Amino acid sequence: MVMYRLLQARKSDDPVREEERAAFAQKLGVPTERVLPYDLLRGDVTYHRATEGVQAVLVGGSGEFGVLDQVSWMPSFLSTMKRLAEHGFPTFASCFGFQALCLAMGGSVQTLADRSEVGSYDLRLTDDGGRDPLFRHLPLSFVAQEGHKDSVVGLPDGCIPLASSTRCEHQALRVAKTMVYATQFHPELDDVEQRARFSRYFELYKSIFGEERAHAILDEMRPSVEANELLARFHKMIVAKHGVVTAR
Repeated sequence: MVMYRLLQARKSDDPVREEERAAFAQKLGVPTERVLPYDLLRGDVTYHRATEGVQAVLVGGSGEFGVLDQVSWMPSFLSTMKRLAEHGFPTFASCFGFQALCLAMGGSVQTLADRSEVGSYDLRLTDDGGRDPLFRHLPLSFVAQEGHKDSVVGLPDGCIPLASSTRCEHQALRVAKTMVYATQFHPELDDVEQRARFSRYFELYKSIFGEERAHAILDEMRPSVEANELLARFHKMIVAKHGVVTAR
């Protein structure tokens, strides 16, 4: 039976905590109880705690937090991400997790307004993405759900770039010779879930973009069918690695 650990940087009253867990489980194609949440805000995460009793680690978004924040729990989290990469422990990290993995491995992350993305965006595979065992099933151009203000501006050594967008060059990576993957976009979110999350925080987005642009972002959201299939294929890779049979 394949089990997953979901590292979450969300406050206890954030309703997205359970929604995120359910979204990952649904896209992986496993029951929700096989995705075990771990609260990063406790500040005590370690490689051992992240990996004990599971076959893969997941990292999602972060609510109000960013990887550049000077908060007490960030060093233990970044140290754990670095060790996951060094050990090649199967990992799929999206958005905040993508930035954290890159920063932990020596890459560069900046808060840049002209690279931020919220909504549905067109992405393009790199040549390496077209050859990657997980990403090669995607079409050359595909739609993905985005929601970030921080961006990776320099990939760390040992990482293979898999996808890009017009606004943000680094959209996905694989740590070479491992099953450690990360995406700036959210493969765990489809357009319905993205629209619901955006609507929940609409007042915040309205204050950032202005009411007219916030409504336009909502109206412009599109299905991201191909991107949403990534996690199911990742699950199949984990199953094959461990030679187990899972039942829904």
